[in-house]
Amino acid sequence: MQPFTTRPEIQGRFGVVTSTHWIASSVGMAMLERGGNAFDAAVAAGLVLQVVEPHLNGPGGELPALVWCARRAEARVICAQGPAPAGATLAHYRAQGLRHVPGDGLLATVIPGAWDGWMLMLRDHGRLRLREVLEPAIHYAEAGHPCLPRVAATIAGLAEFFRDTWPSSYATWLPGGAAPAPGGLLRNPDLARTWSRILAQAEAHTGREAQIEAAREAFYRGFVAEAIGSWLADAELPDSTGQRQRAVLSADDLAGYRATVEAPVWAGHGDWRVAKCGPWTQGPVLLQALALLSPGELRGLDPYGADFVHLATEATKLAFADREVYLADPAMCDVPLSQLLSPDYARARRASVGPRASLDLRPGTLPGFDEQHRAVMTALDRLSATDGAVYEPTMAHLARKPGDTVHLDVIDAEGNMVSATPSGGWLQSSPTIPGLGFCLNTRAQMFWLEDGLPGTLAPGKRPRTTLSPSLALHADGTRLAFGTPGGDQQDQWQLLFFLYHTAFGMGLQEALDAPLFHSTHFPASFYPRSRSPGQIMLEDSYGAEVIADLRARGHDVQTAPAMSIGRLTAAARGPDGMLRAGASPRLMQAYAVGR
Repeated sequence: MQPFTTRPEIQGRFGVVTSTHWIASSVGMAMLERGGNAFDAAVAAGLVLQVVEPHLNGPGGELPALVWCARRAEARVICAQGPAPAGATLAHYRAQGLRHVPGDGLLATVIPGAWDGWMLMLRDHGRLRLREVLEPAIHYAEAGHPCLPRVAATIAGLAEFFRDTWPSSYATWLPGGAAPAPGGLLRNPDLARTWSRILAQAEAHTGREAQIEAAREAFYRGFVAEAIGSWLADAELPDSTGQRQRAVLSADDLAGYRATVEAPVWAGHGDWRVAKCGPWTQGPVLLQALALLSPGELRGLDPYGADFVHLATEATKLAFADREVYLADPAMCDVPLSQLLSPDYARARRASVGPRASLDLRPGTLPGFDEQHRAVMTALDRLSATDGAVYEPTMAHLARKPGDTVHLDVIDAEGNMVSATPSGGWLQSSPTIPGLGFCLNTRAQMFWLEDGLPGTLAPGKRPRTTLSPSLALHADGTRLAFGTPGGDQQDQWQLLFFLYHTAFGMGLQEALDAPLFHSTHFPASFYPRSRSPGQIMLEDSYGAEVIADLRARGHDVQTAPAMSIGRLTAAARGPDGMLRAGASPRLMQAYAVGR
């Protein structure tokens, strides 16, 4: 394969912060330096990411986070994935003549959860006051920040559409009719005013926790919810279907929402234990893939050779096929997670991996789920396989995208850890709410509009999200936080990073810099759910010999330029207390900082 360059990872003992934007990483470190902990740093960085990467996430989006509390030696999941509104019924969507939930616009919205999730993390785990963690985001929204070239290109490409179709977005992102220049100052004064008003209402109360609770109230049961509900009550705007649609989200939906805390899902791999969010995310597929790729299976393989690429791809295809049939909101569906993660099931599934690429979608059949298996496969058979699956903007240089995601990892000197993957509320996903400076999410597009499926749309159900942060613990006391943007690719790229680092012995940054690939064999989670049977997207740094070998095994290999796939970041704490962090140089946006 072609050589690639790796840099040493960041090291420190005070704290390390990684994120998909250098400003957010720097703000997170500033919180640590002023006496905050990893949770304060994560909240401040997460709110800044909503300002500096508005094409990838926003206040109207969602947040899954894995947190490690050093004092309790305990990992927990913060679930800020909002559910479907009360009016999101199959009957209503079918009455609009829809076969799929649109990929953008007002009907694609679920209850926004991100703000409540960040506030819950701050209240229960942080120690700084609301003003300290919110002021940096207010500053960059009000005073401006250097506009990323991708943000500028996104806004410029939507200028005509915003002007003619979503005028509130035009006023927010093209003030005076001009798109921002790459590197020029991008401001969002409406968002700055929204946050400043929340802060003022919060500080009318005494005490840190009381102020945080007041900030939650202002968003979900105060002026923010009132503004959202009032505007949506009258708004009727076109989406990707070409039809003018009205939202089903209301202020009452926001008033009843609270982010929740739950236990993570764990699985072992050699001397490591890996934690993921529950089956309302795609996270368990990483644990299934690891079970199919045991240390014994990997021993002696070249991590850059065709044997490893083939084995990892086939294991991934099996795990993601199970995702389609079994993973869903466990509060509303029976999810056989213990069976999916059992050693016996892994052994049975591993036996189906052969020397050639499978072109079939092959979910396993579990006792008691025969009818569900049949219903899902029937629905999937109705989808037309295409030559190009749907991606998110992480891969914008390779395909057209509707929106994407950000990621951050933080570890402090005490050993507290956060791995968070916020998303949704992209500026291109939904009309900007007048006066608030942000738009709503489109996560409802993950639902099906067919009866009897685990992913069938229903009021109060969480969509099965692709957002998938990770934590891992080693028997020697090493702890690892990692993740990436990238939709369906998130757990595929994380699988490679984890195996490069833990099974093949690469350093943290070396594993982040190593070549990547992913499969588009299974249906995409996003509208219109296309799939490309047998297809792999592979960085061409693997070399012509490996690519030819994979094609000879039946893989449909599509190549991408070297160092062009993914935006992984990672942070680790060794048993000696030394902290390390790294960020992928791909797309030149992710950043690691520490001291």
